Amino acid sequence: MTVLGFEALCDFSAEVLAHYGVPESDARLFADSLVQADSWGHQSHGVLRLSWYAARLASGVMRAITVPEVISDHGAVEVIDGRDGIGQVLAARAMEDAVARAKQSGIGAVAVRNSNHFGTAMYFTRMAAAADCIGVLTTNASPAMAPWGGTEKRVGNNPWSIAAPGGPLGPVVLDIANTAVARGKLYLAKQRGEGIPEGWAMDGTGRPTNDPAAGIAGLILPMGGHKGYAISVMMDVLSGVLAGSGFLDGVAGPYQAERRSGAGHLAVALDIAAFRPFDEFLADMARLIADLKSVPPAKGSEGVFYPGEIETLNDAENRRTGVVLPDDTVADLKGLAERIGIAASLFD
Repeated sequence: MTVLGFEALCDFSAEVLAHYGVPESDARLFADSLVQADSWGHQSHGVLRLSWYAARLASGVMRAITVPEVISDHGAVEVIDGRDGIGQVLAARAMEDAVARAKQSGIGAVAVRNSNHFGTAMYFTRMAAAADCIGVLTTNASPAMAPWGGTEKRVGNNPWSIAAPGGPLGPVVLDIANTAVARGKLYLAKQRGEGIPEGWAMDGTGRPTNDPAAGIAGLILPMGGHKGYAISVMMDVLSGVLAGSGFLDGVAGPYQAERRSGAGHLAVALDIAAFRPFDEFLADMARLIADLKSVPPAKGSEGVFYPGEIETLNDAENRRTGVVLPDDTVADLKGLAERIGIAASLFD
């Protein structure tokens, strides 16, 4: 394991992205979103993915310069064509626009077509929470699981996030994929040389597997059986069909350097002040959090956490002590730096 400072890792990641022609402000946002995922404890969506994004930039299937086009504008509703730009940049633009529209109309909804994978959804819904709104973000993804009862990959894990202001304790945040586990966790287990738990995936023959490589080649299982499958399909309706983007196997993943992504998103912001006085909302959120945390812990439990609390605690600790990266991730980043001719001295 290697421990690195948050800002130093951001600087390195931004330098890599700039090498591929990403403008400085976009590269900083992109890099920050990756390192932030590591700092929250979600290494499956952190700098582990930097070389994947670099390969997509190098091949041209993801454009380094993001120049979105507004397709329609109906007050509270906007549709943006991302024109194969960077998913993180487009998701940030969509949430910023959704918040601005919510401040005018009480609600703002922005659909994005022809985007790319944007990393961790909560990075963007927390933007809405910071603006005194509730943020909702959906996206679709490349096929990971079979339709319930089927044997062929057709449905993505199609993550979604909701974030609400929580006052001084930090936002209350949901960020989940609809599979039993995010596919990035299989890649992380493979990189670490670890097995995966029963119930995460099946191999190519439809048998349960503890081998992450077999699971990647096979099928990821839905969370909650048929419920996770159905939720994932509806997220594809919101993200892909409604936005006029790709859906089902019309979406390619960030690890596929040869295909346009076709990913679609839907960003929604609700201006809390349009529903009730914001101070009253925060007071009730404080009560909600306190009531949750007052529940006695179960035997063997570390206690009760409200959604998003663990990430807030992880982030505070990792910004103080440094972000911990697995050796294989460090080796991958060193190799990437060597290939493109930039310094990687922070890893020494």
